[in-house]
Order: sequence, then structure tokens, then C-alpha cells
Amino acid sequence: MQTAASSTRFDSLSSLSVTLPGRIVLGLGATLVVAGAARVSIPLPFTPVPLTLQPLAVLGVGLAFGPLASFLTMLAYLAEGAIGLPVFSPTGPGGMAQLLGPTGGFLMAYPVVAALVSGLTRSFSRWLSSFASALIAGHLAMGLLLLSGAAWLMTASRQHLSYHQVLIAAVLPFLPGEIVKVFVAAGTYSTLVRARRIQ
Repeated sequence: MQTAASSTRFDSLSSLSVTLPGRIVLGLGATLVVAGAARVSIPLPFTPVPLTLQPLAVLGVGLAFGPLASFLTMLAYLAEGAIGLPVFSPTGPGGMAQLLGPTGGFLMAYPVVAALVSGLTRSFSRWLSSFASALIAGHLAMGLLLLSGAAWLMTASRQHLSYHQVLIAAVLPFLPGEIVKVFVAAGTYSTLVRARRIQ
């Protein structure tokens, strides 16, 4: 009974992703997941960059969709935020001010990060297990996210931050959490891949 129900859910999602309207619905639904993850936000006193679950959600979008679909989904998410919808972390001002503010480098990297983890995972899966593929791709994508966020913070900040200050503000405090998020994303992805094969 449980297997049949799971198969029905997979078939429903597969059929929904075949049509253009279905893909749009799935993509918009994914932006809601990322927006929900943004609400889980913990501000830190020494940096404008909060701890959030957004990176995990972005990895999830990339692993769930193909490179182009995940890129477009995250572009739609940024567009939602840019027009003022409350989809970004509540620790920021929202809208374009947040997109172009100190944390803008993280936000603007989301489409590329999602596409990168998607494409690399699918490429690595030719030689590696689904878990190993997602794990390696996730770490590379997360590295790009942190690099983009740090570079933007350094150039966009009105204060002239040193490399050490940027590392403290945008990279080092987040590394343990981001590593955990990559493991969670890879584990979830490999579990779903195995479940799909069993169906």
C-alpha cells in the first residue's frame, strides 16, 4: 500500500513536470520553499549576513530540477524579492535594497549555484553514486556561494573591509553549517533517487 502510494506521488510529479504549465507551477512552488527557508534566520552581531536555511533550499532546487529549470526558478525567486514580496530573510530591508545590499552577493549567486549543483551532480553520477555526486557538487556550489557573497560584501560595503574582515563576516562562521547543509541535501537526494529506482 505504501509503495503504491509513493509510486502514485512520483507519477503525479513526473506528469506535472512534462508540461510547461506544470513546470511553472513546480518552479513557483520551489520559490515558496526557498522563501520559507529564508524565514528561518538568525542574525549575528558581528556581520550583516544572517544564518539561514536558504542555501539548503537552493541546493534542493538544484538537485530537484535540471540546470536550466533550477536557474530560472531561482531567477523567479529573485524577481519576487525585487518587486517587494516578502521572500528574503526578514533581517534585511527587503526588495531591491536587500538584493543590492551587503548580502546581495549571496542572493544573486543563487541561480548559478542551483544550476551548478544540478549540472555537476548529473555529470558526476556517470561515475559516482548519487550521494557522492551530490556531495561533491554541493561543496563546489557552496564554495561559489560563499565566494560570491564575500566578494560582494567587500566591494559593496561602504567600509573598506580587509580580506580578514570579510572572511570573518561572510565565510568562516558559516562553514560548519554549510557543510552540514550539503550533507543533508546530498543524503536527501540520494534517498529519493534510490526510492525512485525501487518504484
